[in-house]
Amino acid sequence: MTDIVVADVGGTNARFAIATLDGPEPRLSEIRRYDTADHSSLASAWRSFASDLGRSLPRAASIAVAGGLGGDVVKLANCPWIVRPSTLADELGLDRLTLVNDFGAMAHAVDALADDSLEWIAGPRSGRPAEGVISVIGPGTGLGVAMVLRRAGHHHVIETEGGHIDFAPLDTLEEQILARLRSRHLRVSVERIVSGPGLANIYEAIASIEGTPARIRDDASLWAAATDGSDPLASAALDRLCMSFGSVAGDLALAQGASAVVITSQLARRVVDRLRGGAFVERFLAKGRYRSRMEAMPVLLCRHPEPGLYGAAAAFQKEHMS
Repeated sequence: MTDIVVADVGGTNARFAIATLDGPEPRLSEIRRYDTADHSSLASAWRSFASDLGRSLPRAASIAVAGGLGGDVVKLANCPWIVRPSTLADELGLDRLTLVNDFGAMAHAVDALADDSLEWIAGPRSGRPAEGVISVIGPGTGLGVAMVLRRAGHHHVIETEGGHIDFAPLDTLEEQILARLRSRHLRVSVERIVSGPGLANIYEAIASIEGTPARIRDDASLWAAATDGSDPLASAALDRLCMSFGSVAGDLALAQGASAVVITSQLARRVVDRLRGGAFVERFLAKGRYRSRMEAMPVLLCRHPEPGLYGAAAAFQKEHMS
């Protein structure tokens, strides 16, 4: 039996757990969450996790971080923490370390999870393909994008920064929203719209367009009002977010040559009924001459409560134990 520490470090919080790797699927325990704003670094949150467990941690770990890997220094997206891959193992007292992009971890989870962890949203009910590409997409603090390539019995996870492609408006309202966002940002990527903070961007833009006061100022209250319908403007902004998400998910699936799409984020789980609705699905399908291809593509939602942690464990298992 092998126990490792797994961590999923995003823009807003860092989740830690102990993963037990003694079978085909990792098992998670001792899950803790820490606000990144309360800690100066990954090492600081790591020490808090060890203190909360009240014992020494395993000397092996797999850490998923919300930032592009490959350089000497990794600056996390939407978080001030900095990670230095070459010294991180020594800094944390580790003998073995797997370091993956946060959505690389999500893709490892999507590849490894059992079918009952995936819920149908649209398209055929055929599940994940045995061969081909699976696009993995999830709105959170930003928009995460990765892909799984299954070919000749081998499964490859490919990390991307697809959330940073340019936002392309498809109607007059989206053109107006884009114009307002351009007054604040030199460049407007899709995650300015399709993400948790994107709801506030859309809400404030629509309020400005309609000449209506944007009364709700904090994200938590805005999301609550949007999902329970207590504020019509907030609800309309959420409908628009889901519509734009359909467009972006379809574009990314086409760009990656996907045979299926899996959406994986807590935010998406909150609005799954809207994702099944006409606006998201119609925008996903509306790809001109490729509509028939989109109609043949399963769109699934990952229901695992901690896919980032699970995927980090699966990535370690694949690197060190397969």
